Amino acid sequence: MITKAIRLITLSLFYFIATNVYAKKELSAIDLKESIVKIYTVSNRPNYQEPWNNSTRQTSGSGSILTGGRILTNAHVIANGTFIEVKRYGQTKRYTATVESVSHDADLAILKVMDKKFFKDSTPLKLGNLPTTQQEVVVYGFPTGGDTLSVTKGVVSRIEHQRYAHSSEYMLSVQIDAAINPGNSGGPVIHDGKIAGIVMQGLRGSDNIGYMVPTPMIKHFFTDIKDGKYNGFPDLGIIVQAMENSASRKKFKLDEKITGILAYKILHNSPVIGHVKEGDIITAIDGHTIANDGTVEFRPKEYTSYGYYIDQHQIGEKLKLDLIRDSKKVSVEVTLSTTSKDFRLVQRERYDKFPRYFIFGGFVFTPVTKDYIYGSGLSLFGSSSSLSNLLKQWPDENRSEAVIISQVLASDANKGHHNLYDWLIKEVNGKSFKNFDEFYKIMAEIQDDFITLVDDDGYRVVIDRVASQKENKKILERYHIDSSRSKDLEPKKKKSTIVTAPKVKVPGA
Repeated sequence: MITKAIRLITLSLFYFIATNVYAKKELSAIDLKESIVKIYTVSNRPNYQEPWNNSTRQTSGSGSILTGGRILTNAHVIANGTFIEVKRYGQTKRYTATVESVSHDADLAILKVMDKKFFKDSTPLKLGNLPTTQQEVVVYGFPTGGDTLSVTKGVVSRIEHQRYAHSSEYMLSVQIDAAINPGNSGGPVIHDGKIAGIVMQGLRGSDNIGYMVPTPMIKHFFTDIKDGKYNGFPDLGIIVQAMENSASRKKFKLDEKITGILAYKILHNSPVIGHVKEGDIITAIDGHTIANDGTVEFRPKEYTSYGYYIDQHQIGEKLKLDLIRDSKKVSVEVTLSTTSKDFRLVQRERYDKFPRYFIFGGFVFTPVTKDYIYGSGLSLFGSSSSLSNLLKQWPDENRSEAVIISQVLASDANKGHHNLYDWLIKEVNGKSFKNFDEFYKIMAEIQDDFITLVDDDGYRVVIDRVASQKENKKILERYHIDSSRSKDLEPKKKKSTIVTAPKVKVPGA
């Protein structure tokens, strides 16, 4: 407990310094370069089409030294990492690093290097503020095509919400006209000697259009993990639509002075249940007016998604919403307790986790994830587009996860179903289930001679339980599969109790 408390105090002190203390003297070009790091990652990538298999690859990225022996980089630089090394500018030795904290949502990560020699004579970089358009910035990193540090200049051209490639989350992003190439990821974008953001991604098919994670997102991440735990960015669980259509505005009796967005669906488990109703017009968030196109003014004459003011909050904080309900003004206060992950039937990209599965009688069962649908582009037998419609659906009180037969490993026991794939399961022996865990439990507890799986159309897959149990081991051996299930489903081993013989005093000893 004492060790944990000391760690939390150290973390809090580090993040306070990193976000609030700024050097009065601007860093020289040499000092700044010596704070840039090249990151080497060996990653173990899962195969969602064959979840018992994985592959290893080596990639590189960039990062910058912060206070307290930490390195700031992108989450995608170290995602699924099994071994990470770092090397400073102007040096040749690599040092082992570990991941201390990660936000795959905001594509951010903090690395820790235990060997203090790595940081000798380095000057930690400080965070600056959100840049302005037309502001000149300098991008530092180690892009492919060479081993030495690359330095390029650019100009901030746009600040607005964009879709982050790593997580598919819609968050604040800054566009710059500097070249962004593989290997640049995680490197700092500098203005006035301070970090204005970190390189995130480039725009395919375009020249010199890149994006960076801006400092407000980085500061949110730092604040979030002060307690040693990452909670994420809040989400209200409301589906809205713009109110630019004149007929819609007339229907809701909105005059020209009133702007806002229509809350047309409140999702299951949303924290606004009991506060916001379907059909409410949300006119302001924390006192900031929402335009009819769903944007807010975050700086004079600069607009972005209304989600900007949600992202300013941490989980557990309160948010104020102004509404128009039945032509009357209403103000409500909501406690933010959920993230976007709580409102997805199909989870978006997942990292640092291996796919869940189990095999019974050659039938391969797995939950549907975006990685499964798009991870390989195609399933073993064709396009997985038949499952893509699930990406547009939301969970409810009856279902929070979809489960499929991803493929069938051919054998005598499953004859007639060898071409079955991406088959969505609705019921097991007449029982519905909420998620993969419930599905697995039902399957494990069945004692009937036959297991009948049914889809939404009523199509049935009948499994001979006894025959499948007998043949399962042979099927695994035939297809060179080590385990019939993912590790999380394996029975927990009981701790063995070692009984030692009592010590006996030997006379004369």
